[in-house]
Amino acid sequence: MSKFLNSILGAAASSIVLSTAAIAQDDTIKVGVLHSLSGTMAISETTLKDTVLMLIEEQNAKGGVMGKQLEAVVVDPASDWPLFAEKARELITVSDVDVIFGCWTSVSRKSVLPVIEELNGLLFYPVQYEGEESSKNVFYTGAAPNQQAIPATDYFLEELGVEKFALLGTDYVYPRTTNNILESYLKDKGIPAEDIFVNYTPFGHSDWSKIVSDVVALGADGKKVGVISTINGDANIGFYKELAAQGISADDIPVVAFSVGEEELSGLDTTNLVGHLAAWNYFQSADTPENEEFITAWKAFAGEERVTNDPMEATYIGFNMWVQAVEAAGTTDADPVIDAVVGQTFPNLTGGTAEMLPNHHLSKPVLIGEIMEDGQFDIVSETDPVPGDAWTDFLPESAVLESDWKELGCGMYNTETKTCVQMKSNY
Repeated sequence: MSKFLNSILGAAASSIVLSTAAIAQDDTIKVGVLHSLSGTMAISETTLKDTVLMLIEEQNAKGGVMGKQLEAVVVDPASDWPLFAEKARELITVSDVDVIFGCWTSVSRKSVLPVIEELNGLLFYPVQYEGEESSKNVFYTGAAPNQQAIPATDYFLEELGVEKFALLGTDYVYPRTTNNILESYLKDKGIPAEDIFVNYTPFGHSDWSKIVSDVVALGADGKKVGVISTINGDANIGFYKELAAQGISADDIPVVAFSVGEEELSGLDTTNLVGHLAAWNYFQSADTPENEEFITAWKAFAGEERVTNDPMEATYIGFNMWVQAVEAAGTTDADPVIDAVVGQTFPNLTGGTAEMLPNHHLSKPVLIGEIMEDGQFDIVSETDPVPGDAWTDFLPESAVLESDWKELGCGMYNTETKTCVQMKSNY
């Protein structure tokens, strides 16, 4: 055979290989996974990366989406907030993903938000947050303040008789905005300003001795003190250790946490934490067939020692709603999928059904759990599903705002002026 013929055949073979690769690429739908796998937030976010991988594996076993297999594109923004924006841009423009599941802290979401909006991407955000935001390009599957912070505060007031409040948070937008809402709410409930202690610490903070002592001193007059904690990441380890070191039990000063779940407790000695609380929309201890099936699948995928938690359920609901919306829209293009996500329903893991509302928030039940010695939660309070509010009723400037992407096509509609205004940038 001549060299010329060999070269022709070789080129043809190469062309076939390239064409096959192109076809294979066309037959996959790329899913971006934007969670910290290193740094201070890895303690919480690594599990959510694993959750998305499990859900993709399960969906592919069912035949994928629209007959195509899903392909995960995982990046590590390394608990570096500006890097979240860079990685989001890379996922959309270089990796060509159709959707991103990611972020934990609000500062990381705020970093990503302008990129997602500029490139008309799609982000499913799975963690409780401070509200005061509604983007066409984001679906908020974690709790808004009226689905976590407000009910937890009511539990302190009505069930535990708390009279003084220590609002302890990590120093970034979520704790500051949440506590701003809670301060206003508590004052409306008749709690004097001097009975509300607010303190912020940096990410990774480890020396809690003075702060815990200040909280103890708050109750020197004999009034019942409670801590509302928006402490995030591995700083929780030092905080709870200091409570134990100072001999403070849940009977003395109860703590309700908004960022501590089963995953965070799995790395702690919970002996001295029994009775302290967390407010979420899901706990692993929920006794339902759906939850039992999810836990079994998770342990088979990730290992028997692994636990489940609330942001995992939010990821699970959001992922399945996205799958349903893509199938309904018949495309992965952002605009038709965004329209199709609104109104989607999917069974949650605690019983009942989650629904995606026109404000891009879910309806979710509110659960309060007491920490048990095994690191699980005894559910002591549960509500019917509560619709998530994008804008709180407890700040005057927000009480007049409404989000409705279906009928109004607006995330920040002023009900007094009857106008749609641009969402203020605070990132």
